[in-house]
Amino acid sequence: MSDEAGHEMDGEQGDDPIVTIPKPNELLALHSVTTEMFEMLRRWFEVPPSVALDLREIDSAVRELGDPQMIAAVAMRKLQALHLLATPGVRTATDVIVSIVNDLERALLQAPVMRLKRQAAATDWDQAFVDLESGGVAELEVAPADADDLDPEVERFISLHDQLHEAMFAVIEASDGEIRYLI
Repeated sequence: MSDEAGHEMDGEQGDDPIVTIPKPNELLALHSVTTEMFEMLRRWFEVPPSVALDLREIDSAVRELGDPQMIAAVAMRKLQALHLLATPGVRTATDVIVSIVNDLERALLQAPVMRLKRQAAATDWDQAFVDLESGGVAELEVAPADADDLDPEVERFISLHDQLHEAMFAVIEASDGEIRYLI
């Protein structure tokens, strides 16, 4: 069954059918974006291949949700879901895409700063100053030249994060702000 515009319609007669529309290119492009962000978060926060959730009681999450590694792990799980939903042929709905992108928002905004805080806390500053004075710090070649410059990897992360928003807005625009199935 299709509507007057040629969109597929789901449901039986008498039901309130939800229109199926093609996934916008921006959503399909998230397949590679989610892969890259997933790998960056794994590397930045040293997230192991498997993470256990403590579900013993309602307050069990308090400690976990303050841990940058656990925050990254949960964001990685949402990136896995978005990766699947950005796959051609996998059916989803506009509200699901919007919800996942919104769920990712806080963790992705905080990730670059949390990364720097983890690095600073793990750094042996006495040794770092010795290495700096002796010229033995190869990583400084890729560091920003000026204190106001962004790290190139952080700039890439921000660019990828922006693409998540572009995809979400493309989904909203393609669906005319209504809940639609995407295929």
